Amino acid sequence: MSTDLAIDKRKTALVVIDLQKGIAARESKPYDSKTVVSNSAKLARAFRENGMPVFLVHVENSRGTTLNVVADTTWAMRGEPPKDWAEIVPELGPEPGDVLVTKRQWGAFYGTDLDLRMRRGGYDTIVLAGIATTYGVESTARFAYEYGYQQVFAEDAMSDLSKEAHDNAVNFVFKRMGRVRKTAEILDALK
Repeated sequence: MSTDLAIDKRKTALVVIDLQKGIAARESKPYDSKTVVSNSAKLARAFRENGMPVFLVHVENSRGTTLNVVADTTWAMRGEPPKDWAEIVPELGPEPGDVLVTKRQWGAFYGTDLDLRMRRGGYDTIVLAGIATTYGVESTARFAYEYGYQQVFAEDAMSDLSKEAHDNAVNFVFKRMGRVRKTAEILDALK
């Protein structure tokens, strides 16, 4: 993995996917949620200190807003989620100046104003983190790629339901859409 990374602080935004209480409480691999939250919080702190935008994305679903697709396997929804299920984990904030994006499906672009806010701010590069690698993160990354954004994937600031799924996304999808780096490498590039 290459360690050379240049980040234009005027044109780069951090986008953190689904680090909310209801999702961060679940088991994840290869990194546990605590590690993902900690690394994402380090990135958010560095972005804020550099006057760079932090977009905190969370998913809110209810019986009335969940996509009703016919599929072989679906997410089992047993009743309404707890009241704080969609709240961003406290380690991340939100802090004043952060942008909170509410989505109702896997990706952060469809049905939200994320692309509009990015373009109006003049941001063409995204540092992406969150849970789960092959759901919210990958779906967001695919849209970002198709919209022409440059991407940096904080590999140890994301995780999935299995190590194999995470590794597959990182090695066979993300490396074709952008640059995969560790949190420490991204933080070094922000100094």
